[in-house]
Formats: sequence, structure tokens, C-alpha cells
Amino acid sequence: MIHNVRTHISQNEALLFERSSPGKRAYQLPELDVPPVDALAALGAGNVRAGIDGFPEVSEVEAIRHFTRLSTWNYAIDHGMYPLGSCTMKYNPRVNELVARIEGLAWAHPYQPEALAQGSMEVMARLEAMLAEITGMDAVTLQPSAGAHGELTGILLIRALLEKRGDPRKKILVPDSAHGTNPATAAIAGYAVENIKSTETGLLDVSALERIVDQDVAALMVTNPNTLGVFEENIARAAEILHAKGAMLYMDGANMNALVGIARPGDFGVDALHLNLHKTFSTPHGGGGPGAGPVAVKKALEPFLPVPRLKRSGKRWAWDYKRKRSIGRVRAFYGNFGVLVRALAYILAHGGPGLRNATVDAVMNAVYIRKRLEPYYDLPYGSPNMHEVVFSDARQAAHGVRTGDIAKRLIDYGFHPYTVSFPLIVHGALMIEPTETEGKAELDSFIDAMISIAKEAETDPQLVKNAPYNTRTSRVDEVSAARKPVLRWKGGEG
Repeated sequence: MIHNVRTHISQNEALLFERSSPGKRAYQLPELDVPPVDALAALGAGNVRAGIDGFPEVSEVEAIRHFTRLSTWNYAIDHGMYPLGSCTMKYNPRVNELVARIEGLAWAHPYQPEALAQGSMEVMARLEAMLAEITGMDAVTLQPSAGAHGELTGILLIRALLEKRGDPRKKILVPDSAHGTNPATAAIAGYAVENIKSTETGLLDVSALERIVDQDVAALMVTNPNTLGVFEENIARAAEILHAKGAMLYMDGANMNALVGIARPGDFGVDALHLNLHKTFSTPHGGGGPGAGPVAVKKALEPFLPVPRLKRSGKRWAWDYKRKRSIGRVRAFYGNFGVLVRALAYILAHGGPGLRNATVDAVMNAVYIRKRLEPYYDLPYGSPNMHEVVFSDARQAAHGVRTGDIAKRLIDYGFHPYTVSFPLIVHGALMIEPTETEGKAELDSFIDAMISIAKEAETDPQLVKNAPYNTRTSRVDEVSAARKPVLRWKGGEG
């Protein structure tokens, strides 16, 4: 039996073109209070048309209802919780959106003279300083446009330093619990990639690392906490091993929302890391952007940071392009500025204690979900989790129900699905991340739905395997869609 189901009526919605009726108008204009102008005479007959062929004509209420109903077809953060893992910060405080729309900031142009851009430059300078403090690093560049872009920037910085030392080296080590962009970044930067398997507890195998690191290794790229939501407790030892052999430690900081205010990567030996401002510091996530992936580095890497760099010239800020060792630009201008404004607003609004509280709440929420769902779902790795928890479908698979089936059934309960089949080191993974913004009532509703589905998988597995039932489109044939995609409609029937 379904409890706490949140559904709404989803009517079949006709196109505006199909609703069109000649003569209807969705607007009303006042009478002219100036002399009318003959458009034909003023603009010329070739530039004027009586109307737009086929343009829909509908009433105001029809237009409003049409677009309002369409808006309900997509799940949104304003509707409820997103349990997606490894995505973080699905809800962003609205006040930060308002700050980013302040006229002087929203309309700032990158070609403005420095004298007219001092406020914008101050925003970036303060954000750089705060991110350096939060991460325990010495310098920050705000140029990269996304997490993977930050990764590439960081690895290019490491390569530049190693080249200066006379040996760029040949390969980069990547644990199997890292984000998938890590090996791709290493390959694009010109390195061979060597994989390191995790231990039975889901941690980096330090003994294997010690055996593997040699004079060919440029760096280890580690996601911390890793994609299992587990903190790499031996990270300081890993840094020692790498540094003793002249290699460096790069940290994927996509999961920094589990560390902010509690642990600083620079303090446990990280040489470079990127931050996803759209994951930890308040920029709406998804939809193709915007994103930002600032890179924080230790002092040895600072000379190689992308140009230009902010510098203080008397009482004013200036751009410094004269940096001989810089790897050059990694994007046009100075970064996604609107994202940077949001991040600074978020940090200032919270302050140090507030940032720490957000981290504690995110971890506590994930641990709460783990404890409540452990009796019903398999937990392949027993290490304590932080901001997210990864289950497997092992128990449900015994009844023929897989993680994709559970995710689709969850839609019927009014929730967006969790992350399905990731990370890859967990077969049939269910990756769940609640973030700090969800209250206990919402978490309990989600947990109740997951428990109910677990019971359905035991008593009526076919019910779960045929879900969803309450969506506009029922279950699709994903295999056929992948193998025989219809990419273009040629018209006609079908």
C-alpha cells in the first residue's frame, strides 16, 4: 500500500497551435495617447506584415494555464527533495540570486576599464582569499568554468611545475572510487592513467599506492570524500608517500560540502584541488550551467596560475598579465562572474560557524538515511559515510528487482529518483545525498517511500518492475531507445 504519495492531476495538454481560435487575444492595450503612425509609410511595405502565418491566437487565461500546466510536468526543487548523489546543493538560497542581480554587478562588462571595475575586482579578490582560507591553500584562480575544467587546470599546473623541475613524468594514478572525470582529465593532459583498486572498506589502498609510486608518477588524483561518501582517512599518509617520490597530490573537491569548516585539504597534504561552486557554494545546479571550478594550490604551484592575476596596486586592484611561468588563459576573461558573486554572498551570509553547521547538517542527514534504510537495503561498504550513502540492490535483485526499477517506482511516491548505478564499483548502486537543506519530515517521507518499495519488491516484485504508473509516460523500452534512437521526425503517422 502506498503511503504519503504526492501526486497531481496531469491533463493531456494540447499545443497552443491546437488551442488557437481566430480573434482571441491574450493581451489588451490602452488607446494611443499620441498620434498614430502609418507603419507602411514609415517602414516601407517590405518591412511590414499584417500578421504571422500560423501564429496561435489564445486568450489570456488559456495562455497562463497552458504554461503553468507545462511547468508541473517537470520535478523541481520547489516541489520536493532531490536524493541524487554526488550532485550536492540542490537548493540554493534565493537571496544569493538577488545579490547576483544587483545592477552594478549583473551589468558589469569584462572590457570595462580597471578604474570602473574596482567593485567587481574586489568581489573576486575577497572570494579568492576566503576559498584559500576554507581549503587551507595558498592561492586560488577563479577562471575555470566547471569542475572538470578545474581538474584540467590543476593537472596542467602540476605538469608545468614538474617540467620546470626537468621531468613532467608519464602517468597519473586514479583510485576506482574517484569521479569519472579524473581519468579523462589526466588523459587529456597527456598522461597515462593507472587505476588503484579500493580496499574492502572502500578506501584508497595505501599499501598498493606505496608499491606503485615511482619516478614515472606525476600525481595521484583522489576524490575526498570519495564517491562512496567515505572520507579517505589515510590521505595524509598518501601525501607523504607521493611527496617522498617527487609526485603530487591532486584532490577532486566536488564533495567539499562534507568538509567545509571541519577539515582543510591543505592541512593534510593536498597540493592542488578544484571546488565546484555550483555544488558547495550556491549556484543553481544543472541545465548545462552556469558552473565554476576554482582551483586552489600550494605556494609552489602559484607562479603557474592562469593569467591575468589580481594584484594590489596602491589602493586599487589591477590585472597582472606579466607572469612568465603562467600556463596562460584557460578561458576568456576572468571566470563566470555571476557564479562568483553568488559564492561570495553565500559565504558571507553564513560566516565560519554557519558554513560548518551546513556541513554538519549534510553529514547528519545522510547518516540518518543510512541508519533508517540499512535494515532494508544492502550496504556493500561498512565504513562510516559522510554527506552521501551508497546502497546496492543485492537484496531486491534476489526477487528480480534492480536499482532502475526501484528508482522508477520512487517516482510514483512523488520523489525524484536517486542516482542509479553509480559509482561503478558498486554493482546495482543506489546513491543517495540529501544535503543540508532537507528537514526531518522530508527525510522521513523519502525513507518511508524507500521502505515501502523494499517491501513491495519482496511481496509483489512485478509491481515494482513495471513502474512508474502515475507519470504521463509509462515505462519506456530503454534498450531499444539506446540501440535504435529516432533522431529525426520525417512527418506523417507514427
